Amino acid sequence: MSRLTPIAFETTDLDLMETAEGRVAIIVAPDGKLNPAARRANRLTRGALARLLESERFSKAKSGQVISLAWPTGMAAEALDVLVLDRKVSAVDARKAGAALAKLKGDKALSIMAGSSGKAAELVLGVALRDYRFDVHKSSDEETQDTPGAVTLYHTRADEVSEAAAPLLAVAEGAHMTRDLVNEPANVLTTTEFADRLAEMRELGLKVEILEEDKLEELGMRTLLSVGQGSASPSKVVVMQWDGGKEGDAPLALVGKGVVFDTGGISLKPAGGMEDMTMDMGGAGVVAGTMRALALRKAKANVVGLVGLVENMPSGTATRPGDVITSMKGTTVEVINTDAEGRLVLCDVLWYAQERFNPAGVIDLATLTGAIIIGLGHDNAGVFSNDDDLCNAFLKSAAAEGEGAWRMPLGKSYDDLIKSRIADIKNTGGRPAGSITAAQFLARFIKDETPWIHLDIAGVASVKAETDFAPKGATGWGVAALNRLVLDKFEASE
Repeated sequence: MSRLTPIAFETTDLDLMETAEGRVAIIVAPDGKLNPAARRANRLTRGALARLLESERFSKAKSGQVISLAWPTGMAAEALDVLVLDRKVSAVDARKAGAALAKLKGDKALSIMAGSSGKAAELVLGVALRDYRFDVHKSSDEETQDTPGAVTLYHTRADEVSEAAAPLLAVAEGAHMTRDLVNEPANVLTTTEFADRLAEMRELGLKVEILEEDKLEELGMRTLLSVGQGSASPSKVVVMQWDGGKEGDAPLALVGKGVVFDTGGISLKPAGGMEDMTMDMGGAGVVAGTMRALALRKAKANVVGLVGLVENMPSGTATRPGDVITSMKGTTVEVINTDAEGRLVLCDVLWYAQERFNPAGVIDLATLTGAIIIGLGHDNAGVFSNDDDLCNAFLKSAAAEGEGAWRMPLGKSYDDLIKSRIADIKNTGGRPAGSITAAQFLARFIKDETPWIHLDIAGVASVKAETDFAPKGATGWGVAALNRLVLDKFEASE
């Protein structure tokens, strides 16, 4: 998987500004007052910085914006990056500022003169999140291929910043893993390869169990198996356990939809845009990345991640529209549309998670419906919940991490849209309220006493334009928010 750009933390040494190669970044408040690093940069560049601060360009600059001086006189660096930043900046805005530096960085080394900034660790997280590329499948000459330059943050309290940044960088590494999985083409990321990559996290202390098709048959996960029965790739469920909390405490369960490629099955999707369906395992990708982050930072919580891995293909053995399938719970499902397959995967895994682990709460994630994109675009995930306390805690966590999330309604009236004439329930209610009826379907598989959140991430998992923290493609949305939720609500007290 992609590795984070190496980041070092050093005590401030202004003499290095003259000889540092690559790019050197300094921080200047909007009022133009110079800190020691900025004063040294101004002397080295023979007043170029002062002239910039007197310019109209600087006066119009907003906090978080970077103004670059190319090939500055008196410095070995190829650019002096002037980061305009308020002194009392929020954590999210500090991350965005770091991401702005990383976007300019490219493959060059970056030296950040952070002075005594109280948000230096957040700044570093922004750099780590944005300094990402997925180029493993691009051919190149190894002798001429650029290696990403290292990042060094200079601070008056470097050791403190390094300690504060460590758990944040664990989140960045988890987000990178999620992006790698979502970006990977389906001929590479098969169900078997996906499971193998998750199994590698045993080295981090996770307990990883792979349930093969014979075990899924034994458990009665027939709705999940029905989705993958048209594919040559075997369906699997992977269970990842992190036992960092108190022994005996019920875990939080994270459940992810892992459709490694979705053709729609017999209800075949249009050809245009079908290549994007490699991202239909985005929910499983977020669960995997979150479990990695929790393990890396040694979270003091019990969390179990479960992902259902299938491929939805049309063939002579594929499920047909009109088929009736019996779920693990025993509820019968009439399959109206084989392209409404994600809920068939999730319902069995959700029931299994509750039966086996009796969790303190369940959160499922899925690129479930195109309807959520119509409703919320690409800025917010849809949030559905049966529990106000858990839902509000998650919304607070998402807001704190700068990840868009918006609560959507649930209600018994929507159940009428998914009533079946011949079975207990049908898997789609048509176009009206499509995201809500999908959530109502999943709610049938949640026990009354189980706090539950369903996150429809179809609009935020992978996007066509760059975001604040990621280049175009997979975003890693959700890893930071879920990590924050575990930290704030489920961590064991000392």
